[in-house]
Amino acid sequence: MGSSMDPLPPQNHFTYIVSRPIYSNPTFEEDNQRQAREERTLRERLGLTCGCSGKRALKVVKGVFPVIDWLSRYPIREWLPSDVISGVSTGLVCSLQGLAYALLVSVSPVYGLYSAFFPILTYFLLGTSRHISVGPFPVTCLMVGSVVLTLAPDDHFLISVNGTGLNGTGAEVNTVDVEAMEAQRIMVASSMTLLVGVFQVVMGFLQVGFLVRYLSDPLVGGFTTAAAFHVLISQLRIVLSRSLNTTDCPFKTLIDVFTNISQTNLADLVAGLLTIVIVVAVKELNAKFQHRIPVPIPIELIVVRNRTVHGLSRFTPEVSADRFAPAQPPNTDVLWNILGSSFSTAVVGYAVAVSVAKVYAAKHDYPIDGNQELIAFGFSNMFCGCFSSFVASTALSRTAVQESTGGKSQVAGMVSAMVVMIVILALGHLLEPLQKSVLAAIVIANLKGMFMQVTEVPTLWRQNRADCFIWLATCLASMVLGLDMGLLSGLVFEMGTVVFRTQFPACSTLGNIPGTNIYRNMKDYQNIAEVPGVKIFKCNSPIYFANIDYFKERLRATVGFDSVRVFKKRNKALKKIHKLIKKGKLKATKVIETTDNYRQRETRKVDDGNWPVSEVEVHVDWALELPVRVSVPKVPIHSLVLDFSAVSFVDVVAVKSLHLVRVTTDVIDAVTLPCLRSVKCISESPFYIGSCHRHALLIPDFTKFWHKEEENLIQQLQIGSVPELF
Repeated sequence: MGSSMDPLPPQNHFTYIVSRPIYSNPTFEEDNQRQAREERTLRERLGLTCGCSGKRALKVVKGVFPVIDWLSRYPIREWLPSDVISGVSTGLVCSLQGLAYALLVSVSPVYGLYSAFFPILTYFLLGTSRHISVGPFPVTCLMVGSVVLTLAPDDHFLISVNGTGLNGTGAEVNTVDVEAMEAQRIMVASSMTLLVGVFQVVMGFLQVGFLVRYLSDPLVGGFTTAAAFHVLISQLRIVLSRSLNTTDCPFKTLIDVFTNISQTNLADLVAGLLTIVIVVAVKELNAKFQHRIPVPIPIELIVVRNRTVHGLSRFTPEVSADRFAPAQPPNTDVLWNILGSSFSTAVVGYAVAVSVAKVYAAKHDYPIDGNQELIAFGFSNMFCGCFSSFVASTALSRTAVQESTGGKSQVAGMVSAMVVMIVILALGHLLEPLQKSVLAAIVIANLKGMFMQVTEVPTLWRQNRADCFIWLATCLASMVLGLDMGLLSGLVFEMGTVVFRTQFPACSTLGNIPGTNIYRNMKDYQNIAEVPGVKIFKCNSPIYFANIDYFKERLRATVGFDSVRVFKKRNKALKKIHKLIKKGKLKATKVIETTDNYRQRETRKVDDGNWPVSEVEVHVDWALELPVRVSVPKVPIHSLVLDFSAVSFVDVVAVKSLHLVRVTTDVIDAVTLPCLRSVKCISESPFYIGSCHRHALLIPDFTKFWHKEEENLIQQLQIGSVPELF
């Protein structure tokens, strides 16, 4: 490659010359020795994988328990002070979010404290992320809560008690057995948490962490936005302090809220609204001045402290904790009823956690193991399920606090667990006067980030409308059908868009930019021209059974004729010409023998084309007027180039169809020339051996390196002449 300096080219324009041999596939194989690959038997591969040694055993142990690896190298002097400060700050946030998110599960707030404590212990041993804060996440809490309300609604625990009627007479009044309802609900929640953990552990051991890649960012964004909508509606009744009918349908809850709006408790409403305004405002200040404030203002803690102090005797105690709940086995009777919900919750919890972990792993330049994260969260949830807790994941806001306050490792997580433990054992009784409306308001205030994802929709519309439709479809389906079915519907819709985009691929006709070796879509530029007599057809998608018919339709429209119809008409004309020659009414100026057995054999495979070409030993110039009355369609090109540089794979159905395309174009004197970036599919794929042209030109990048010499060469190609040209 060289540069031309005379004459001086225009500024920012360069001229280059490419000089290399033009190869066909056989000549390329002759000039370049192929390296033989070492193929191991299944027994040898199993021996290498399952072999045991001291070094391998230590590696496996460190893989299962990453804490052994990083804790032995933990720099105490440099990291411990930062981890302690970060752990205290994160622990306070974990405690308050645990109390608040318990309302989403429809259980007592104290169980939220358990859920903020237990998963940290196991993740410390098994997790690979240094920065994520493990604990309750509003979306997974709501998914658990919907199952809890389905299996343990209020009307299942109605009991009749004696009361006093309006006229002073005795009457039976139906009321809810709160104690029995609370016990059943936490049993359902903990059983589902255990099952979620089992699913995650099984997926981790099966090494299927890659499945989360099918949850694209638009899908997750639409799903979490819909989940935020569900959370908002579920907390409205608590802020309004109304005893509404508990249901997992947000629209029914919304109708009940507005139907009973006149019975709102104004004190709870004012407290909730003030909490929302204050928390949102201070969080905005924390985000705006995060580089100037060493530690974010713990506004949730300040609000809870003030409401606790000023509500000592005005409200009924609603939060109480002074000890850990004893371990209890799950209720196996409900497991079969929650299999589907548990699996979807396991996938969502893992997807959110790994997404957050990857953000901070990239920021601080360390690796995480997706399959090990599945195992870590799986055992954490199994552990939680045995101690009256609910599903653990992570939250971006809580993790941001741990990282921004100087957290360096999961030692900060252990410190935060100690803070939560102190709250449970020593400070629980101080939370008794705390109103649930304040906790619900804290939950609503923390939804701001999820609702702000709506601003991504216009950007997605401009960048990729398919992704925009995925976002909208997932969001709407999750709002209307519920989170479980909404996630499934969004995933099906996402897969459908992928299939649709490959089923109708973008195909184009390429032309040459004059004076260059650049070939681009004819529709995109004005100063562009086709090579005379040559059609260059490009497909930008894999070619397989679902889109091969569409591919052939576009190819037929590009070349301007139906090769099968031309083939039949020409054979019909040749038969009549042959009869005229035999009768002596027509004299052939040139007679040739068609002895290519391969072409004779392949020609007979064309649909309804049962006339062997060898029967008609004449050469006809089809551009001239024919001596017989047969209307033969004109063929405006002499060469067809199929640019497959963007085709990633071709299945057997597509190969058969492409093979038919080659045969039908061969017999009408055209050339199929697939220009591929790699010849692997030609030389190694069993689909191509004996089916595609073995003498295709090897041009690494058709649009960059096909210059005037190759262009002239292609214009000279005629059927049967390719092997002799090289």
